[in-house]
Amino acid sequence: MSKSKRNSGLRFQPAGGSRTPQIPTGKKQRLRIERLAGDGRGIAFFEGRTWFVSGALAEEEVEARVLNAHGKVVEARLERVFSASPERRQAPCKHFDRCGGCNLQHLAHADQLALKQRLLAEQLQRVAGVVPERWAAPLSGPEFAYRRRARVAVRWDNKAKKLEVGFRAEASQDIVAIEDCPVLVQPLQSIMRHLPMLLQSLSKPQVVGHVELFSGTALALLLRHTAPLAEGDLGRLQAFCKEAGVQLWLQGEGEPYPLDAGQSLGFTLAPWNLELAYRPGDFVQVNAAVNTAMIEQALAWLAPQADERVLDLFCGLGNFALPLARQAREVVAVEGVQAMVERAAANARSNNLHNTAFFQADLSQPLTASGWAAGGFSAVLLDPPRDGAYEVVRKIADLGAKRLVYVSCNPATLARDTLELVRQGYRLKCAGILDMFPQTAHVEAMALFEAG
Repeated sequence: MSKSKRNSGLRFQPAGGSRTPQIPTGKKQRLRIERLAGDGRGIAFFEGRTWFVSGALAEEEVEARVLNAHGKVVEARLERVFSASPERRQAPCKHFDRCGGCNLQHLAHADQLALKQRLLAEQLQRVAGVVPERWAAPLSGPEFAYRRRARVAVRWDNKAKKLEVGFRAEASQDIVAIEDCPVLVQPLQSIMRHLPMLLQSLSKPQVVGHVELFSGTALALLLRHTAPLAEGDLGRLQAFCKEAGVQLWLQGEGEPYPLDAGQSLGFTLAPWNLELAYRPGDFVQVNAAVNTAMIEQALAWLAPQADERVLDLFCGLGNFALPLARQAREVVAVEGVQAMVERAAANARSNNLHNTAFFQADLSQPLTASGWAAGGFSAVLLDPPRDGAYEVVRKIADLGAKRLVYVSCNPATLARDTLELVRQGYRLKCAGILDMFPQTAHVEAMALFEAG
């Protein structure tokens, strides 16, 4: 027998040992869930792999279907519950099993708050090695009908010659058709019910990029289009918006603009008798009730006095700066985007506030070289994006602030920045969660630091 024939049946192992066989998508597996991950998915361990199972709760026996697997990590979706957690409830939304928007509806609201509180505490302890001197009660509002802004996914199916309208499915680019979304504020729920039929009735629906809905001082619909709208289609959109009492905003290649140039959009901060204008695309907090409570708590913790100079970093449209200006002698507000600086300054003028100064600056860099930092501040408020404010806090003690309130949308970067603040001599006096996004695992938090 030739050498080639003798070896033809051999299977050689690659260098480094045997390769772990991959788990095929769609495979179902029975698992015991150990605990919940930071994103709200259940964690299970089976045959050397870590499974993340959306829809599952701690201590449950479940059957999970694989969505994808890579290395030792498997992402899966709950298919069946054999032994349910006492914390489990029937998800109120009929789209919960497919829509990727709300991943905690199967958990009672009080238990959602407890989970978020635990996640914040774990991050502060693990990363920064600190526990606040006092825990604040969670700030929360209604668990449904809270969302005043929503982005609606739209995609033209060329094979079916049909426009799909809805929200993205979990871990997928698929679009789930939504008849009703219980987390939207009531006026937007009504628009959402009629929106798919409107968009599908257009003669050129394939030019629709996406749609955003807004509820503030007025209702607004922004339609992003990838090519010019047909005249008849524009007429249909106008007629729909007129009947629904909704502003129509359009966006092609440039900035969004209202079809009626005389229209404006904004939101109110009633406790301070303020109205802030914004345009679609500007950042605004989606939860009006929790936003108001958040500002009230930030002002109570920061306690600005009538003779003090206060710094507001990442100020946006002036959500914190304008209420602060009602109490402090002077507010210096800083934002990275020049257009937002200009709109925030305009909001101050329209509310007859003249003790504010707005500046554009790269807030990924230290502040001390900036001219507006000269003279120091009694107190500082920060509301950074998800990646936090590490470069800002590295030199923040040089500003002389005795009190600092940090509003965070990411406990991991809050914990990292807390460690830096502690190194500079600040103490974590108080911390608590802000339930800005009920029915999701998204955790927002507020922390108060004091020098000395």
